[in-house]
Amino acid sequence: MGEKDFLIVAHNTAGMLLINKTLQNANIKTDLVPAPPETGTVCAIVVKVSEQDLETSKALLEKENVSFKDIIEDRKLKLQGLIDKKLGLSVSKEFLDILKKIENGDDLEKDEIVYLLKTDKPKEIEVIFATADRIRKGMVGDVVEIRGAIEFSNYCCKSCTYCGINSQNGSVARYRMSEEEILRVVDSLHEEGIKTVILQSGEDSLWSTERIIKLIRVIKQRTGMRITLSVGERTKAEYEELKANGADNFLLKIETTNRKIFKEVHPDDDYDRRIQCSKWLKELGYINGSGNIIGLPGQQIEDIANDIIFFKEMGINMIGIGPFIPANGTPLEHLPHGNIALTVRTVAVTRIVCKKVYIPSTTALASLDKDAQVWALNAGANTIMLINTPEIYRGSYRIYDNKNMVDMEAALYAVKKTGRKLPAYLKRYQNDT
Repeated sequence: MGEKDFLIVAHNTAGMLLINKTLQNANIKTDLVPAPPETGTVCAIVVKVSEQDLETSKALLEKENVSFKDIIEDRKLKLQGLIDKKLGLSVSKEFLDILKKIENGDDLEKDEIVYLLKTDKPKEIEVIFATADRIRKGMVGDVVEIRGAIEFSNYCCKSCTYCGINSQNGSVARYRMSEEEILRVVDSLHEEGIKTVILQSGEDSLWSTERIIKLIRVIKQRTGMRITLSVGERTKAEYEELKANGADNFLLKIETTNRKIFKEVHPDDDYDRRIQCSKWLKELGYINGSGNIIGLPGQQIEDIANDIIFFKEMGINMIGIGPFIPANGTPLEHLPHGNIALTVRTVAVTRIVCKKVYIPSTTALASLDKDAQVWALNAGANTIMLINTPEIYRGSYRIYDNKNMVDMEAALYAVKKTGRKLPAYLKRYQNDT
């Protein structure tokens, strides 16, 4: 039997960072990982230490007067009943071996993840989705979290080849929302009962870190809402300032872990810097978001498997998985969109591998098929992001074409179709599902 790991649960984010820093200063190896459900919420972070370092860690924290809420064993998620006698007649031995590992809570190897993504056997696909849905239920429950997104600027200094708002696309009507416009939308989301607002933009130099900080402070003061930022690559010092002034979550997608494809679709970005930014966000205690695009040119199933392994090893808390959709005015505008079925399968396999994470049923899926968000929710997803950008601007924030402006009606439709629950904070809509 291998050595166990233990999770130190803090009272809050500041406490978690202090625990981690105290232990690391004593040369104790730690990792920051998504919290298991028994801590109260999966969308939080705990400090992981080995069994060998546990007593030393407890003694050190007591000596330094660093308090913590609890210490729990990092137990495997064991799932009984995935395999029955009838199953062996319709699946391969390799699939049965993978299921046994999932039942036992063991980590899957890359070739096993590839198998789950590639298999075309109907019964195996059925079991993959059922397993992902069961893990989703055990880890994050039946509630579908609802977040509100405001795309406040479509100016961007980058020239990403897949993105419709890249700096080279002269066909885009550019806009920047004012602070007053943003706050009006934030107030309306707060009145609806929504607890998290996502502030998303291109990499716009006029929306400096200082300006974003001023906006965050006002939002916190007026509403107390949690704030997710999606504003691209910044320095560690800037991420630290944003966190210190109220930013809770940060979404910075890797898009692909294949270096060659990354360079082709991000011609003026550096892969290693993108990875470094994700590490900084993790170290600073953000609820750390990433994700990938399914169907990028040259992408193989093995690349998607590597993406999933990256999400797990980086300890990503929120994982957005969407199909590639071409945008007019970009170098990739004539390519076909990504495969919906593979995108939904990737959602399922990501849930199986990463377990303790939030996975949105993405707007990109809804843009290809009204029911694709339903399929993703049934495959392990547990979050829907509403598009709350004012109508006069929303058509111009076209990262891809024919974007479905997911609203509350669309979210209610998906939740009702899956038989899931709305969060308690959306009281006025409880009878609609």
